Amino acid sequence: MRVCWLVRKDKCCQRIKLPHLETTVIGRGPETEITDKKCSRQQVQLKADCNKGYVKIKQMGVNPASVDLVDIGKDEEVKLKPGQVLHLVNKRYPYTVQFLEDTGASGTGAEGKTKASKRSYIDSGNSCMENIPEKSMKMEQLDLQDGSSSCMPKNTSNSFSSAHDSSSSHKEHLGHWSQGLKISMQDPKMQVYKDERVVVIKDKYPKARYHWLILPWDSISSLKSVTKQHLELLEHMHAVGEKVVQQCLDKDRLEFRLGYHAIPSMSQVHLHVISQDFDSPCLKNKKHWNSFTTEYFLNSQDVIEMVKTKGKVLVKDGTCELLKLPLRCHMCKQHLPTIPQLKEHLKKHWPK
Repeated sequence: MRVCWLVRKDKCCQRIKLPHLETTVIGRGPETEITDKKCSRQQVQLKADCNKGYVKIKQMGVNPASVDLVDIGKDEEVKLKPGQVLHLVNKRYPYTVQFLEDTGASGTGAEGKTKASKRSYIDSGNSCMENIPEKSMKMEQLDLQDGSSSCMPKNTSNSFSSAHDSSSSHKEHLGHWSQGLKISMQDPKMQVYKDERVVVIKDKYPKARYHWLILPWDSISSLKSVTKQHLELLEHMHAVGEKVVQQCLDKDRLEFRLGYHAIPSMSQVHLHVISQDFDSPCLKNKKHWNSFTTEYFLNSQDVIEMVKTKGKVLVKDGTCELLKLPLRCHMCKQHLPTIPQLKEHLKKHWPK
């Protein structure tokens, strides 16, 4: 039986479970963390049909709720489907719905924890929360309850844990913002998967609905430091990224790219796995946009091939200037003057 979840898009909040064909009322209060008095305590009524894959939304509050920016109307009812966005009041507080297979997790307060079934747990931190079968991922379960080393593969010797622990005692100074990834990759709350070679974390400021980072445990400052001896590692990072995409609920509806920034601002080499909707409040300026939609973003396979043939990653002169290019839709190549206009335009390309 599938389970329906209501997921906040603009901040990290507890998901709200919508039981099959049962009425749920939400609005201002601790469950949504909304304190805006323009939002009624009983703003909308929701009823999920897990078999048909939609949620009936009825506006109960005085101020307008909307679906895909179209006002519902007091006491009116519409259907909300995956991929659409519900704003609770006045085009604010966006939510989406997800229908997931019930794997035995229970309780809205503990949906981020799973029982010790043979599964790994993926949480994008934005809107993707799903279970990954162990057989397809060939990965051991990640213990989300305590972030302990029990997630290490069974065939991994204790020598890795010891080496990893000892290297931690020789950490460089992590106070500067550019070292932020090195902090996040050690944080169990940010980790969605780890093995003896890499860790997958949620991007703290995702630029799309789905945005993960894959980092090696080995200290590699940037692509400039990559050589042929890292080739197998790069291929492993790419394979992990592809498997993460394959387990995403929207893999058939959205396109994904795997790649590296040619000149990253953060220390520690990292592979981006990002959906191409670019539907995120964290995408705020031209630099953000151009860093993922121009040649500044190097495809993972191209990087692997370059290392194979050249022995290193070559970055063209003038690459930094790509960040200053005019805004242009990555799908139809139309030029847009501002980020808000670009974001509005992108909705035309979102899957229906």
